[in-house]
Amino acid sequence: MTENIEIEFKNILSFAEFELLKSFFNIGPEDFSTQVNHYFDTPSFSLKNHGCALRIRQKAQCLELTLKQPAEIGLLETNQKIDEAAMMIMKESSILPEGPVKEGVSRLVTNPVELSCFGSLATERAEKAYEGGLIVLDHSTYLNSEDYEIEYEVTDEKRGFEIFRELLETLKIPMRKTDNKIKRFYKQKYSDLRQQDKIL
Repeated sequence: MTENIEIEFKNILSFAEFELLKSFFNIGPEDFSTQVNHYFDTPSFSLKNHGCALRIRQKAQCLELTLKQPAEIGLLETNQKIDEAAMMIMKESSILPEGPVKEGVSRLVTNPVELSCFGSLATERAEKAYEGGLIVLDHSTYLNSEDYEIEYEVTDEKRGFEIFRELLETLKIPMRKTDNKIKRFYKQKYSDLRQQDKIL
């Protein structure tokens, strides 16, 4: 189990801006790897209402269960390695494996067995070290939609923001208010549910 504070800056991109950044950082197809996030919440969005998120990240042969919670700066991440059997039990029966993530969720959700898998988001991701931080380029697909994004992960919030802002200015990419992936996923989920209601 690990706990860490996540400080990152992000900006949604057009396809052309994504291609520009790939060229700027000399990133080719071989630099991308696939990861899939499986998101969980209760029908009443108990975790979301606390500003929290619960996911399983599937990358290569590695499975990691993560609870994200608001922190004074950034987000507090509680990470726990799990195996495929535990993932299948979570997806099918909403039973969390024992450990720090379950303990954290239990403090937020009255009845954890109400948790269910809301869906999955697949990301093609490339990473490059840059100015003391980590540049991440993501192409994500979920719920019949897709988007492009740059993230900059840092340990110094003030310095990291300046470096990120200067990078975007240099490449003439506007800074945009950008929700994190789970918020974008939920917005699309809400939109899909509204469309279904109209059809019905």
